[in-house]
Amino acid sequence: MLITKYTHSCVRLEHDGGVLVIDPGTWSEPRALAGAHAVLVTHEHTDHVDVLRLAGLGVPVYAPEGARLPELVPLPVIPVRAGQRFTAAGFPVTAVGGRHALIHDGQPDCVNLGYLVGDDLYHPGDSLHVPDEPVRTLLIPGQASWMRLGEAIEFAQAVGARRAHTIHDAQLNERGLGSVTGWFGETVPGYRHLAPGETA
Repeated sequence: MLITKYTHSCVRLEHDGGVLVIDPGTWSEPRALAGAHAVLVTHEHTDHVDVLRLAGLGVPVYAPEGARLPELVPLPVIPVRAGQRFTAAGFPVTAVGGRHALIHDGQPDCVNLGYLVGDDLYHPGDSLHVPDEPVRTLLIPGQASWMRLGEAIEFAQAVGARRAHTIHDAQLNERGLGSVTGWFGETVPGYRHLAPGETA
């Protein structure tokens, strides 16, 4: 499986001619969606889903059941629940988790699904849910209002993936990104930072 990281939480997966894109938000590059066969959305926040871009794409969009994506109603939005297994763009996918991480006093609280793609990759969206199934490649949130760096490190160590890459990092300046990736490099086995557009 070829993994290409785009800005913030967007990743593009390619395998056997299938192209699956996860979380193409308003901060990610439009080229991430070029030739996509399906899209997975972890939750409704705009840094993870650009509804205007998806409305013109014309491919199936899988999103959590109950997510508020009204602009996509005319399109084939397929609601997904935690524990559900399905195939998207030829990739076997399992949805896990259920809720967005909390920031303060119960806010924000919306549905959030992580996606296990095949037996290789886990994208948690805006949560630190540790799946029951083994993970080969983990996408670790690098910075968020709902998370401390230590929590991200503990999450990565609990998942125990062979490889790990950063997502959710667009709000970090160069100095902050260097600090976060430095900590991950020291504490998370198999970690490698991917810059936007870089492939693993």
